[in-house]
Amino acid sequence: MPDVGITGYGVYLPRRRLCRKTVAEAQAWLAPGLKANGKGTRAIAGWDEDTVTMAVEASRACLGPGDDRAHISGLHFASTTPVFIDRLNAGIIAAALTLGEHISASDQTGTRRAGTTALLQAIDSASVRGGTSLVVASEKRKARAASAQELAYGDGAACIAVGDGPVIARLIGRHSLTIDFVDRFRAAGADYEYLWEERWAREAGYGDFVPRAIAAVLKDADIGADQIDKLILPCPFRGLAATLAAKAGLASAAVVDDHSLDIGDLGTANALMLLAATLEPAKPGEKILIVDFGQGCESFVLEVTEAITGFRPTRTFADQLAGGVLEQNYLRYLTTRDLIDWDKGPKAERDTRTSLSGLYRNRAMLLGFVGGRHRETGEVQFPASRIALGETGHAIDALEPYKFADRQGEILSWSADRMALTPDPPNYYGMITFPEGGRLMMDIADMLGADVQSGMAVRMVFRIKDVDAPRDYTRYFWKATLLQPDGN
Repeated sequence: MPDVGITGYGVYLPRRRLCRKTVAEAQAWLAPGLKANGKGTRAIAGWDEDTVTMAVEASRACLGPGDDRAHISGLHFASTTPVFIDRLNAGIIAAALTLGEHISASDQTGTRRAGTTALLQAIDSASVRGGTSLVVASEKRKARAASAQELAYGDGAACIAVGDGPVIARLIGRHSLTIDFVDRFRAAGADYEYLWEERWAREAGYGDFVPRAIAAVLKDADIGADQIDKLILPCPFRGLAATLAAKAGLASAAVVDDHSLDIGDLGTANALMLLAATLEPAKPGEKILIVDFGQGCESFVLEVTEAITGFRPTRTFADQLAGGVLEQNYLRYLTTRDLIDWDKGPKAERDTRTSLSGLYRNRAMLLGFVGGRHRETGEVQFPASRIALGETGHAIDALEPYKFADRQGEILSWSADRMALTPDPPNYYGMITFPEGGRLMMDIADMLGADVQSGMAVRMVFRIKDVDAPRDYTRYFWKATLLQPDGN
């Protein structure tokens, strides 16, 4: 039987980081107690980002650029805040990644440990069927203003590739614990979680389940606590992970920083995000213990292999962590988060019903950003059509699919429009050209105060185009964003 385990990883962190001190000061008149938690920042998604778009970006970081993704046989999406309840979110992600129609796909939700549950299930599937699957967890949770969760929650996504080689970390022990322990819940249709008292979750939940999970998984792996090099234990209670590690006999230095002061609590994506961050500097032979809490626990032990030296994601966790841009405008956060009812003006009254049949017929173009290339001349165009538009003639049915998503472009011309309807004005857009050929008018995302100029290099990102409000339907397309100093 082939060796099965983790073959790659990738993460996505939104660049904007909300300053907690700003929030605490804004709410001091109402909730002065928030000042105690007003340190650091939390990652916040832009208005045109959600759990689907972030999952696409994390998966792209894991897969790297390239047109051939035929080896991917499955995609498993985990989130407690999926965009659609009755539509396969994983199917949208697969279309954006231009994966084959033969893949298996699933959505997993209902618990904060859905990401690690999906990961273990993907390993089981790969052991039987072979191939490579992507497990991607993504979260964008709402929190009431002036609540502790408003300061604690963060947004982001992480992707783990699972397959039969080359394996960079192999599974050597696992244990699952499922108990209907309710420390928090969110009913179907509700926007916000309801939390029970902290002492209950800390002592009866983490304090009971985590030690049991650690003891059971170490027994299954047939190793001692002193052989664990890293412990990943996402926990909302400061210092509790170190306390539980010490009780289990693990070294205090083994506890992985949860980065809660930098990016916040990423919910379902937390464990996989920290796993990716831990694998980046990992050395062959290291053993990593992951314990993920939520109506029980998923616990498993990974052993890093020699193949770790041959893998690097397109954009590392360290680079994205360092590339954050501070957001100190609390009102802009509330507006772009759709947490306040702001006057959108007459433009918001326009009703553009989504053509679902049109989306299906043009899904490769709209979701996968696929254009066409002339088989003989190599000329590229977007959108593709039956009749070629090149200078060498107008041949019929001469185009083959050509993917623009991983191509870098250049800003030919641009505009910053404050008359357009957007929750984060001005709306930047412009004519984007590609060196290989093809040009189109595109939105430009994530400006964040940057000085845009014609001739600047851009890369493509999958984002929300707009929302069909009367039917609560989210439409997606690709946008341009300025290249960062790391070339991504």
